[in-house]
Amino acid sequence: MVTLKVKTLYEGAILPAYAYPGDAGMDLFSVDDKIIQPNDIALINTGIVIELPPMTEAQIRPRSGLALKHGVTVLNTPGTIDEGYHGEIGIILINHGKEPFHVTKEMRIAQLVVKPTLIVSIVKVSEIQSSKRGSDGFGSSGV
Repeated sequence: MVTLKVKTLYEGAILPAYAYPGDAGMDLFSVDDKIIQPNDIALINTGIVIELPPMTEAQIRPRSGLALKHGVTVLNTPGTIDEGYHGEIGIILINHGKEPFHVTKEMRIAQLVVKPTLIVSIVKVSEIQSSKRGSDGFGSSGV
């Protein structure tokens, strides 16, 4: 097991928590009380700072229930928190729904997934090995 160190910044900030044993993502909670209008974007604070274990990153991912029921999701999915970032975690939410969405204090707003990272060396080359796919991109495998 790996340890994630978490510091709370405000009274009422909630530590990330797994909802069920075996879950990959920990719930992140709001310390803000905001209304996000349809087609609007808001930065929602969590009131926490994390210290990631060496050679890991944290990914911020949406909560499926918010997306399905309200059209609210994380805008830059997945958001990446690098090992060296020690500032407050903020979640960029967007309301794709038709109604204003009320974010309340202590609401579960996103998920945090901690993953290992690979550090690669960069080598400039004059040729890249060919592949069956080649440079075919968007929609190349069919619709």
